[in-house]
Amino acid sequence: MITTLTPNPSIDRTMLVENLLPGEVNRAASSRTDPGGKGVNVARALIRNGHPARAILPLGGPDGELLASLLQDAGIPFDAIPIAGTTRTNMAIVDPTGTTTKVNEPGPELSPNEMNQLANAVGRAAGPVVLCGSLPPGTHDSFLAEMIAGYPGRVAVDTSGAPLAAAVTAKPWLIKPNREELSELTGRELPTLQAVVDAARELLANGVGVVVVSLGSDGALWVDPDGIHHAKATVTEPRSTVGAGDCLLAGVLSALTTGNDPATALSRGVAWGAAAVALPGSAVPGPTDVTTVAVTSTHEPDLETVLTD
Repeated sequence: MITTLTPNPSIDRTMLVENLLPGEVNRAASSRTDPGGKGVNVARALIRNGHPARAILPLGGPDGELLASLLQDAGIPFDAIPIAGTTRTNMAIVDPTGTTTKVNEPGPELSPNEMNQLANAVGRAAGPVVLCGSLPPGTHDSFLAEMIAGYPGRVAVDTSGAPLAAAVTAKPWLIKPNREELSELTGRELPTLQAVVDAARELLANGVGVVVVSLGSDGALWVDPDGIHHAKATVTEPRSTVGAGDCLLAGVLSALTTGNDPATALSRGVAWGAAAVALPGSAVPGPTDVTTVAVTSTHEPDLETVLTD
């Protein structure tokens, strides 16, 4: 079983607006509410595709109760750490082309005792652990790094900024930044596949096991000590990019933890991520959605390719 930690989960509200006009009254053509947060999305995608998973997350206030209800309705096993604060709500506004504008609340500040309870819940997990998303306000940047160092099994990380920089010093099994996050982490622009490969190899040299980089419409790249793989899929009718990277990570992990090779894992991740882009809001794809996605994969990509997304 894969266990996910989402230290700062959310209620995700998504509205489809035909033509967003700042400063004007805009009316939504439709709206939906989903359980949100990176680790929650990873667990949702895994469960939807028949892979055992469990989510760990803090919950508080009326929105915390709503999030728990949404998880129960979706059949997601979870361990909730009760908190004094109120779970946040994130808003996404999507236009008919799939262009997404997000407004995320900061989330509640957690007490030291509440943070310790989250860490202890992770410590009780069995099997691979995935540490995902932003940290609650006031949390020290090394929170995830400390859990990586103390956990005896494999740990994957999908976060950004200072928490990601701290996490890589603890030498996790796998990290999944996007190109912007990898650029920030390594302190340089990454205009081509070659630049992304070089940046990823820098992290491998410092002890990270695998780097999977999501590249938006340019697909995704796998880099480990044995080589590289690139995979790509085309989405003809994009609806929302919210949670697509989380679904990509879920696909990769589902393949790796069932004995598949890196090329297969990356292709599955790209298929799950592309399928998510074709769905509304932060909906996660199921097997029927994934089977319609055509993925191209190679271990010899053109490294001079200029990235567009």
